[in-house]
This record gives sequence, C-alpha cells and structure tokens, in this order.
Amino acid sequence: MADTFASLVDTFKNVGVTKAYGTPVNVGGQEMVPVALVSFGFGGGSEPGDGASGGGGGGMVMPVGVYTTVNGRTVFQPNTLALLACLVPLVAVAGTAVRRSIAAARK
Repeated sequence: MADTFASLVDTFKNVGVTKAYGTPVNVGGQEMVPVALVSFGFGGGSEPGDGASGGGGGGMVMPVGVYTTVNGRTVFQPNTLALLACLVPLVAVAGTAVRRSIAAARK
C-alpha cells in the first residue's frame, strides 16, 4: 500500500499550474497558451481487523480557452463550447429552483 501511495505522489507532484496552463503553441504565426480547468481526487480506506482495503480516484480536464496576443495586448479567448457545457447545468438548476419557488408561492 505504501508503494502505491508513493507512486501516486510521484505521478501527481507536478500537477498544478503546469497542467492548467499548457506550453505555448505557435498557430498560424501567433503564439497561444492553452488554458484548462483541471480537477482530480483520490480516496482510500481500510477496515481494522479484516485487512480489507480499497481506493479509487478520478480526474477531469476541460479546455477553457487560450491566451493570445491581439494588437500588442494579451487577451483571453474563451472556448465557447466548454463555457456552454459549464452553463447548461447551472441554468438547469436555476430553472428548477425558480419553478419550485413559484410553485411554493402559489400554495
């Protein structure tokens, strides 16, 4: 178990800003820095006495946009598909909350 934990630590010790901001890429003569939302988590546990143990983990990376230079200024250009993917659940939850509030006010 200790070896597995040490292996995970070695694998993910460099996760952070380097994963959220990619290496600059030259596209059509313009340098762009990709930006992503990076999230991951791990868990584990064991039962005393039985010797049973378990664990798991997962992660997600969503491309949010790029930083690029336009007319000498650095600007952020969002990935509209990723933004829409993030907004759909938010709008759905807000709509459900409004609908339930209206239904409760009618009673």
